[in-house]
Amino acid sequence: MLTTSLPLALYRASQVRELDRIAIQDMGIPGLCLMERAGNSVFEIMQHCWSEARRIIIICGTGNNGGDGYVVARLAYLAGYDVTVLQLGDVNELKNDAQIAYKAMTDVGLSVQVFAEKKLTVVDLIIDAILGTGLNRDVDGECYDVIAAVNRCQCPVLSVDIPSGLHADTGSILGTAIHANVTVSFIGLKQGLFTGEGPDYSGKIYFNDLQVPNTLYKLIKNQTHRLDYQSTQSYLPRRRRTSHKGHFGHVLIIGGESGMTGAVQMAAEAAMRVGAGKVTVATRKAHASFINLHRPEIMSNGVETQEELFQLLSRVNVVAIGPGLGQSIWARTMLNAVKDLQKPVILDADALNLLAQMPYRFVNGILTPHVGEAARLLETTTDQVQADRFTAVKKIQLRFGGVIVLKGAGTLIADQQESVHVCTLGNPGMASGGMGDVLTGVLAGLVAQGLSLKEAACVGTCLHGQAGDRAAQEGERGLLAGDLFQWLRYYANPYLASSKSQKCLL
Repeated sequence: MLTTSLPLALYRASQVRELDRIAIQDMGIPGLCLMERAGNSVFEIMQHCWSEARRIIIICGTGNNGGDGYVVARLAYLAGYDVTVLQLGDVNELKNDAQIAYKAMTDVGLSVQVFAEKKLTVVDLIIDAILGTGLNRDVDGECYDVIAAVNRCQCPVLSVDIPSGLHADTGSILGTAIHANVTVSFIGLKQGLFTGEGPDYSGKIYFNDLQVPNTLYKLIKNQTHRLDYQSTQSYLPRRRRTSHKGHFGHVLIIGGESGMTGAVQMAAEAAMRVGAGKVTVATRKAHASFINLHRPEIMSNGVETQEELFQLLSRVNVVAIGPGLGQSIWARTMLNAVKDLQKPVILDADALNLLAQMPYRFVNGILTPHVGEAARLLETTTDQVQADRFTAVKKIQLRFGGVIVLKGAGTLIADQQESVHVCTLGNPGMASGGMGDVLTGVLAGLVAQGLSLKEAACVGTCLHGQAGDRAAQEGERGLLAGDLFQWLRYYANPYLASSKSQKCLL
């Protein structure tokens, strides 16, 4: 059955293989039956997404991924499509179910052809059934050349289970990978589809559980969970009529070095837009009086010494430090003042860059690095962070404590628990100055209202991404951080944004 909804559970490739094994060996579902269901699912989605397509090329490898492709080829051929099957590897190497699927395809009169790029010139759709989830080394040789040729082709591509060349666990590219318009994933969603390069290469993702029993999923505990906006709703209930500002916390934002006052202003407004009761800014005395000209609800204080900062710290519930902080002696002084604070601390931007220079464990903190800041925290390169974002976020957590929000395509959230959450909301338009400052304010505002650090990280990234996606409906290019404010307010009141109230799945 065709569905566009996706489950929240994400799996590593080895876990999906184990689910597959249990379904076949322990539950008695024939592997060929699962392969037939997979092929039928791809064929159905092909017809749904490209109803006008008639000329189909299916490129098959020699594994089970290729077996799925043979099923699609047979179904399309029998339905009257103009089908060409291009084979990579020797069909004599086919085994078990893939071999049976190949024979079933040839029995209806459809044969395979040797790949040649010129065959891609007259085609409506390419189906990628080359490499599956077991790939763990760089693509090379003929496969590399074929993938490059497919990516040069102007026609759309549908990938079976995963785009060939994409690492199922990390979302990194193994040498090269298919740029798919649509990916159909089976049995369990692969976590690599949703972070790193995964979102760009996978296109729109469909899922089919191949009709395996729900009890199967209780046998393998997934440690990665996808977040969506609906999961925030139970944390943001309607307010009582007797509420007052004291019920919703007091946030202190520290930052705003000369020339960077906008960052601290945006963080402060974001905290207010998601519902913090009061927000105070601690910044340089030279411009403290100008901070709240645009937003007079913000309280602004000039602070130059730790003693002056301590007076403010005693009156607030949560602290955020980093927006526009800089790396001066003053910035170091401010960061040192909050190191041993027994209150939640949100760290971003230059607070993280300073932390990389003088490591300290913020057990009661939320760290929000982008990939460059993550590389500095781990004393490595951005390429190494992006090569395995799941490992990177856990390493940062082990080194610095607290909750880590590794920003980027498929933002990852991790604490001391084994599980990692993935926020798939957001868009490339949010790659502009100030977006991180807004997220910092969102997180601080949610913690001020009583959410735990992990809850605030999960809910906050979803609110931030949802607001960004709504603001981007007028176009991604030119999207500004300030464009999110009205939508942060809207989505922070989920009973306005949706008529449904769903239980949070964090």
